[in-house]
Amino acid sequence: MNTIGVFFGSRSPEHDVSVITACLIIKTLRAMGQSVAPVYIDTEGNWYSDNALGSIEFYQNKNYAEKLKKLPRYFLDEEASHGKLTLKKKGWGSRAVTINLAFPAFHGSYGEDGTIQGLFEMFNVPYVGCGVAASAIAMDKIVTKLLYRAQNIPTANFIFFTNHEWSHEKERVMREALALRFPLFVKPARLGSSIGISKVQNEKELEFAIEVALHYDTKVIVEEGVQNLMDITCALLGNENPTPSLLQESAFEGDFFDYEEKYIKGGGAQTGSAEKKIVIPARLDAGTTKEIQSAAVRIFKLFGCSGMARVDFLYDKTAQKWYANEINTIPGTLYHHLWKASGIPFEELLKRLMDFARDSHRKKNSVTTSFASDVLLRAASGKLRLKE
Repeated sequence: MNTIGVFFGSRSPEHDVSVITACLIIKTLRAMGQSVAPVYIDTEGNWYSDNALGSIEFYQNKNYAEKLKKLPRYFLDEEASHGKLTLKKKGWGSRAVTINLAFPAFHGSYGEDGTIQGLFEMFNVPYVGCGVAASAIAMDKIVTKLLYRAQNIPTANFIFFTNHEWSHEKERVMREALALRFPLFVKPARLGSSIGISKVQNEKELEFAIEVALHYDTKVIVEEGVQNLMDITCALLGNENPTPSLLQESAFEGDFFDYEEKYIKGGGAQTGSAEKKIVIPARLDAGTTKEIQSAAVRIFKLFGCSGMARVDFLYDKTAQKWYANEINTIPGTLYHHLWKASGIPFEELLKRLMDFARDSHRKKNSVTTSFASDVLLRAASGKLRLKE
């Protein structure tokens, strides 16, 4: 039986959310009769693989860090990894873990951002979800909104800057930010789960929020808040022709949909547990619903996504106007609750994702990656003469 490697954790502020997503995937895949190898990457970048790591109870133990240290660390056997990933423990006689299909369940940096996808590509391993380019672009809120703007996709007004610009051109940055309409949202450019995000109402709050955001990233985006807000989400499933889900409306009590409301209060709206926090389908008319779903499909294709994604929208109920916000290439818990409401149970969702991964892999391998040339023979003569 082929083994599915579920990769999760890693060096990201969203590490804990990744663990939740991965354990749900592992539990369900095992219930489906699949052979699963949990591959946990700790916050220092060490790799572990053990059946116990696929259970959420392992991480809920207050001594889990000590238990983890007792497990053997694994490394990638580059020589044996061709069309598969082979992980080995250090020492003689260690049994290797062979992975035939990779299922990344990371959130945030070093996993969702195209880094691990590049490793899978290098070893020609089929993997679930978006490729390197789509993952990297979607992770960056600034590049995402610049692409929206270039393609005339409505999005809230914004400015952006780096930590270097903040250190050396603070007055200019503040002047540009203050030209936007309050309230403003200040966000790290490449982080999710609402970590490091602040809603500000004045100049003093703005400056403090920027300092907080720069604690998590070297780039920051400041954008105008949408008035009379309704938070709308559309999940997508497929490769070249993705299927949109029903629309989800997310209710929140604070200034915005923050980490606590997403993952803690009532079990977490992002996990589908906090039923009072979500409305499916969203309370929108049929025309607006179809328009937002079509926009989500367009964005999925524009970014070159594959397998799955989730596009968030901000809707002004008074102006009856929507704005594209972020695109998430590995939604928390894969947004299984929204797919269930849309008629696709979690087991079927996982099956389709793995089928899409294998289909993408087959198509990539049908492309020629070599080119016969005599350029090396000519390298010692003419314009290509190489000097010693």
